[in-house]
Amino acid sequence: MKDSPLMRDLRARLRALGVDGFLIPRADRHQGEYVPACDERLRYVSGFGGSAGMALVLADRAAIFVDGRYELAVREEVDLSIWEPVFLRETSLAQWLVEHAPGKKIGFDPWLHTPNQIAELSKRVEKAKIALVALPANPLDALWHDRPGAPQAPASVHPEALAGQSSSAKRSQVAARLREEGLAAAFLSLPDSLCWLLNIRGSDVPCTPLVLSFGLICADGTMTLFSAPAKFDAALRAHLGEGVAIEDWSALESRLRALAGETLAGERQAGERQAGEAVGLDPDSAPEAVRLILEDAGARVAPLADPCVLPKACKNAVEIAGARAAHRRDGAAMVRFLAWLDREAPGGALTELSVAQRLRAIREETASMLGSELVDVSFETISGFGPNGAVVHYRVDERSSLPVKGDGVLLVDSGGQYRDGTTDITRTMAIGMPEPQAQRAFTLVLKGMIAISRLKFPPKTAGRELDAFARHALWQAGLDYDHGTGHGIGSFLSVHEGPQGISKRSGVALAPGMILSNEPGYYRAGAFGIRIENLVLVREPALPAGGEREMLSFETLTLVPIDRRMLELGQLSADERDWLDLYHAQVLAQIGPLLRDPAEKAWLEQACAPLEG
Repeated sequence: MKDSPLMRDLRARLRALGVDGFLIPRADRHQGEYVPACDERLRYVSGFGGSAGMALVLADRAAIFVDGRYELAVREEVDLSIWEPVFLRETSLAQWLVEHAPGKKIGFDPWLHTPNQIAELSKRVEKAKIALVALPANPLDALWHDRPGAPQAPASVHPEALAGQSSSAKRSQVAARLREEGLAAAFLSLPDSLCWLLNIRGSDVPCTPLVLSFGLICADGTMTLFSAPAKFDAALRAHLGEGVAIEDWSALESRLRALAGETLAGERQAGERQAGEAVGLDPDSAPEAVRLILEDAGARVAPLADPCVLPKACKNAVEIAGARAAHRRDGAAMVRFLAWLDREAPGGALTELSVAQRLRAIREETASMLGSELVDVSFETISGFGPNGAVVHYRVDERSSLPVKGDGVLLVDSGGQYRDGTTDITRTMAIGMPEPQAQRAFTLVLKGMIAISRLKFPPKTAGRELDAFARHALWQAGLDYDHGTGHGIGSFLSVHEGPQGISKRSGVALAPGMILSNEPGYYRAGAFGIRIENLVLVREPALPAGGEREMLSFETLTLVPIDRRMLELGQLSADERDWLDLYHAQVLAQIGPLLRDPAEKAWLEQACAPLEG
């Protein structure tokens, strides 16, 4: 294959390090969905800009591994004379390594991979005598001469009036968990966990208000936060209090080694190893480098699921009230946008890009009109017309943007970051006269979305037990979709939040206070895409009329009309029609009073009118 100066230099460094290849993940050391520009190593080395992927550079070839979302994009973005695209639905990284690199030493940056990732890959390539080698420094970084600087935006307080619980109370809750587990301390690597725990927010990455940081929390509730100290002004330090120390990133390794020394001293004093002297670390999210440092210093590392993840997912009453308020505000913005779209689309002057840009502007205008602020979008808007709507994670730009005109289907997936909540909504709209196949698919998708919305289910039910309800109508027609039905949502945090989900793989029990998306879909390559998405809140258990056991159910938070022009009405049952009419009545009742333009109110009244026939 062809080479480039960067690849030649990288291969030379690999030879000097005594390895035969090098793994380059898209992830940064926090394993986040969004990474700062200074950590976009995969994009720098290959040109690939997707949100997930992995590159492997060997002495004589280079491969880039992507999932189904990026099979089209990767061929357009990378130099195919240098890179071989490998599609994970066909060939895993381990399978490719076994076939093409038996007996080789493959280097990796231990700050960019988790312990479980490395353990699993090592196990799968062991028979081929492939060794994974943790490198002392990332060889690509030394070649990145114009590398952007690390984010330096100031952090801010997320007030208790919006958080619903003080940071000290949260830290006490987590510390109690550590004591129950017999742990001296825990290492926290997820910035959204730390932002939740400390009631802080930032702007270090796009679309998600994170302060990039690591944390060490002790069993007494005190903790050290590792970040850029300049981000924390006097007011923020006062908010954090004396129980939270802030140290520079550069102090992390020495502090980890000191912690290991403290646990060893405790063991020697006690004369035997005590359970309370272990350090907890999440093997699914923490860097492998942290495990290596702690074990090298003599600490006993205990696997511990991030103790912030579950309490963060179960929103308290204040956060739930904030989510409802944010969705009313966002619903008003979406209604104004849809009214604008219906007015402007027949003129034929719109493009996918202009639609996305106008939606953001309307969100900003509406938030200001209602006395609030759109801090950011919660992800880059997906605006796909016709065949682009069939690309599940399509990202519109100047090059790809199609005109939105003629007869077809427009899929718009978007969301907002407000200080009281995070939103995510997809609507699929008719432009002109949609084809009958699209209307049929839309109706089947809506049936699945309604099925999830109406469910009652026992406590301790996992998301994977609900997923089939969303697919049932599609399955009966021989159709399906290749993504999960729902993901968790944060509270002015990540739009994709674990551990909860509705998918075939989600084994986490749904619990009151969790917010999830409900978004079945259907995608016909080269033709159209259908997705309808509302956010839902898991309600407290209640006893159904005449029932014997309490059941959980969902409250729909999203308040935006569903395009009835896309429906095959005859395919909806009476119960489904009743659900849609009631939903639209609620949308009209809650969003109508927020609109000031009579034309927008008239549009909403028509969009929410009861179904006929």
